[in-house]
Amino acid sequence: MELDKGITGLILHEKPAGVLLSLKSSKGKYASILAKETNCTYTHILKVLNQLQDFGVVTFKKQGRTKVVELTDKGMDIAHELEGLVRQLEKSYEEKPREIPQ
Repeated sequence: MELDKGITGLILHEKPAGVLLSLKSSKGKYASILAKETNCTYTHILKVLNQLQDFGVVTFKKQGRTKVVELTDKGMDIAHELEGLVRQLEKSYEEKPREIPQ
């Protein structure tokens, strides 16, 4: 199975995952804010957002001259599951016994 194809490959990358988690905790954000929060360029974030929109995960809403990015219901479900996965992975990492160097 090749993960780099389709929505699975998109969401399992750091930047798109960061976008989803950031949008989950808000009513919508500007693309420029998402770019700053995920530490990537505005151009790259627009590419990611357009891909997420193609998959029906985010939507753009016009507010005057600007666009606000919001999660769709499908996007909210994915973000919720992703948040749970991240929490589970962090928990298992914290529980992992660490070897003490000798």
